[in-house]
Amino acid sequence: MDSIKELTNLILAFRKARDWEQFHNPKDMSLSLVLEATEVMEHFQWKNPKQVQEHIKNHHEEIADEIADVFYWVLLMSHDLNIDPVKALNKKLKKNEKKYPVKKARGRIEKYNNL
Repeated sequence: MDSIKELTNLILAFRKARDWEQFHNPKDMSLSLVLEATEVMEHFQWKNPKQVQEHIKNHHEEIADEIADVFYWVLLMSHDLNIDPVKALNKKLKKNEKKYPVKKARGRIEKYNNL
């Protein structure tokens, strides 16, 4: 598997070859990220659990493509905003460990302030 840095470099080369950097600002990139995430959601909208499982089986590659599109924007935004996504995720997980201690949160769906 390619590293985050290698994937980011591939994305940057893709963008540079098309001269698209001029169009990429934080607002529009964040909108693109959300739009791609909604395309993931569309695969599951209005389906019951059985239909979801069947849809995943029959449309696995399309779902993977949409998840890849989300990942693309996460990596591109991370690069442009000078954020290391691996460090950011590790830091966020540590914050969440404090907000959602196992003793209080295990098996519960409530937000941290309602535990």
